[in-house]
Amino acid sequence: MSFRPRFAFFLALLAPAIALAAPQEPTYRYRDHVTKYEYMVPMRDGVKMYVAVYVPKDVPGKHPILMERTCYGAGPYGPDSYRTPRGSKKMLDAGYIFAWSDCRGKGQSEGDYVNIRPELKPGEKGIDESTDTYDTVDYLIKHVPDNNGNVGMWGISYPGFYTGVGGINSHPALKAISPQAPVSNWFFGDDIHHNGAFFLQDTFDFSAGFDVPRAKPGDPPSPRPQIDRGGLSSYDFFLKTGALPNFDTQHYKGTIPYWNELMAHDTYDQYWKDRALPDHMKGVKCAVLTVGGWFDAEDMWGALNLYQHTEKLNKGINNFLCMGPWFHGMWAGRAGGGQFFGDLDFGTPTSTYFQDEIEFPFFDKYLRGSPLPAPAEATVFETGVNQWRRFEEWPPKGLGSETLYADQLGKLATVKPKDEGVDHYTNDPANPTPYLADYTKNTRRTREYMIDDQRFTQGRNDVVSYQTSPLASDLRVAGPIDVDLYVTTSGTDSDFVVKVIDVWPGDSTNKAPTGVSMASYQQLLKGDVFRGKFRNSFERPEPFVPGQPTRVHFKLNDALHTFKKGHAIMIQIQSDWFPLVDRNPNKFMDINKATDADFQKATIEILHGPKYPTSIKFGVLK
Repeated sequence: MSFRPRFAFFLALLAPAIALAAPQEPTYRYRDHVTKYEYMVPMRDGVKMYVAVYVPKDVPGKHPILMERTCYGAGPYGPDSYRTPRGSKKMLDAGYIFAWSDCRGKGQSEGDYVNIRPELKPGEKGIDESTDTYDTVDYLIKHVPDNNGNVGMWGISYPGFYTGVGGINSHPALKAISPQAPVSNWFFGDDIHHNGAFFLQDTFDFSAGFDVPRAKPGDPPSPRPQIDRGGLSSYDFFLKTGALPNFDTQHYKGTIPYWNELMAHDTYDQYWKDRALPDHMKGVKCAVLTVGGWFDAEDMWGALNLYQHTEKLNKGINNFLCMGPWFHGMWAGRAGGGQFFGDLDFGTPTSTYFQDEIEFPFFDKYLRGSPLPAPAEATVFETGVNQWRRFEEWPPKGLGSETLYADQLGKLATVKPKDEGVDHYTNDPANPTPYLADYTKNTRRTREYMIDDQRFTQGRNDVVSYQTSPLASDLRVAGPIDVDLYVTTSGTDSDFVVKVIDVWPGDSTNKAPTGVSMASYQQLLKGDVFRGKFRNSFERPEPFVPGQPTRVHFKLNDALHTFKKGHAIMIQIQSDWFPLVDRNPNKFMDINKATDADFQKATIEILHGPKYPTSIKFGVLK
């Protein structure tokens, strides 16, 4: 639940199909090989949706339609303006018909736009995104020339949401869908909140452009708010603005109604439950390939959980998962082939492999009936050793477990400590812990923070770390990572950020693609935040009792990773990740309504020992 300008950069992350699409060869012009059709497709309530369709001219026969429904614009509009599809060139050679549809209330489509429009309840009359998909599919197979009667859907991020919801009570002609990094739950783990904590920087910057309302269909949005950042870094700008209500009064000034809609829902109430896509994935009759990235800052949770819920709620369908070593939408790119990300080299063009060997065969099997094999149930890239793996289910069967316990002197060990101990740090909302090294200069949210070297936290008094000795043998971990904290706070609420880090050997001679030495590199593997007041219930938050030992238990997103022999495992614990995540005032309250005066320092204690075994647990592959 991230554009140069800022919005343009964020759009590039959330809609990579637009930014990354490119012809395969310099001399290839897609427009020379297709005929473009534009339709205004009537929905069951009379509202019309814009759809652009590109039918191949030089590949004979009947062809499937592969459609994306999007809130980012199905254009360019007009008969003489074309766009080139992403994905494997094998799709172009096979003569796929490509279609882009503006969702209700966006682009050239009529109607009113609703963010993550709730699904209709059983027996309820009206429209939702599933009915709009059904009506669009029904129209296309009846009106598009040379189609074979089979339709597929794909989409990344928000279009991934529209793809997933399109599979609910699917049209008989919808044979295959691929929700990719799908927006799925904006309170638990995607985009806007993680475990109830508000992702401030992404949400504010994105909403400033995307959520500006339009006057009427076909009109551009109203002018976006003019926000004077005063040349400040993002860290300083968000800190100077202060409490959450100030972002509307100082910057949006009432121009973004959706911001205030978000601010009205601080807990996991019915508003969020109605918009939780995984819980509604019922009646799916088509094949599903859900795709996600291990280093996706926006919607990794969505990919993992949409796959799991689709499997649970639709017994017997062909349901597949692919997780690669990618940032948000990286698998859709062609430049570089997906071999490099920041300081990491995966040793192989992972995106090219996905497009040619997983995505294309999936659609070709179910849309054209080709004899290509179906994907494995789970095709997953194992980081650390840089290998693709195939599993019969995800998480894999037969996992063992490894628990690492925090101990005295910053140690992390496989044996529960014999003695009780405590480490403490001060959380100061006036000087919050940054999420990246160059926070005093950076003016945008980076995507590399998901893998960055964490040595920049050394010497800070608001972070505690625990580290193993160098590993005597490889440790292969798989599935979700279980976090078990025992803490006290002098306040009545606090956030807890937990990071799992792969510490490279000090004598490593490896060089990153960027030229950085990997010696002693502290590579972030997984990290997330948990808002402490939700430790027992996301619906009914509870205050902490100051000074009282309290358990905070949650899970980090899944991993498939080998900690190699000679490496060490570190966990870091802190209470801010700013300005990525909004500040907790260390006071039990509706933080969306906090004032600047509510923020106060708190002393946080991390307890460890036989009575209070702060630990982290991995699933282990033998």
